[in-house]
Amino acid sequence: MRRRYRDREAAGQAVAAELGDVTGSVLVLGLARGGVPVAAPIAEALHAELDVLVVRKLGLPGQSELAMGAVAGVGDDLHVVRNEPVLRGVDEQTLERVRDEEVRELRRRERAYRGDRPPVDVRDRVVILVDDGLATGSTMRAAVEAVRRHGPARVIVAVPVGPPESCRLLATIADQVVCAWTPQYLGAVGRAYRDFAAVPDDEVRRVLAERT
Repeated sequence: MRRRYRDREAAGQAVAAELGDVTGSVLVLGLARGGVPVAAPIAEALHAELDVLVVRKLGLPGQSELAMGAVAGVGDDLHVVRNEPVLRGVDEQTLERVRDEEVRELRRRERAYRGDRPPVDVRDRVVILVDDGLATGSTMRAAVEAVRRHGPARVIVAVPVGPPESCRLLATIADQVVCAWTPQYLGAVGRAYRDFAAVPDDEVRRVLAERT
């Protein structure tokens, strides 16, 4: 395996180098929570606006790491992506219960990160969606589809690491996908980092405050 990223900031710097110049009215959205410290050096390199997009995985009860889908929020709009292979055998009541729980947490986090600041308008902008890595790609897919509903000029996915199949899948719905590292087998995203400590709400707020 190639050398791991020191931390999320170093990963963001690597992604920024892969992205190169991006023209237009650029908005960098970090997927909360782990994508925000990756997104900050990208926004800095591009002299672009930084904000946060909250996406929540819909974990299978009893196997929370296995995604039944994901939900993303852009303003008042919510968009749900279903992972049909996992949903086989799962009744709709279970899915709805998990979705409702995650929507409540999504809205809580939006209030915690944004306070009274309104959501940014993505219309006619070049939106770069950033996370700290991809696994199945369900949460990023929800983010791309949610942003698409609001008329951006372009949608770019930019991540430090992700399996080739997830990057290829996202390339079918995004205008551009930058995966700086695409190992055939990684296991967990955290294995790509030397420091993959959890990102608390306070750090998300601090990073956003430094760029807004």
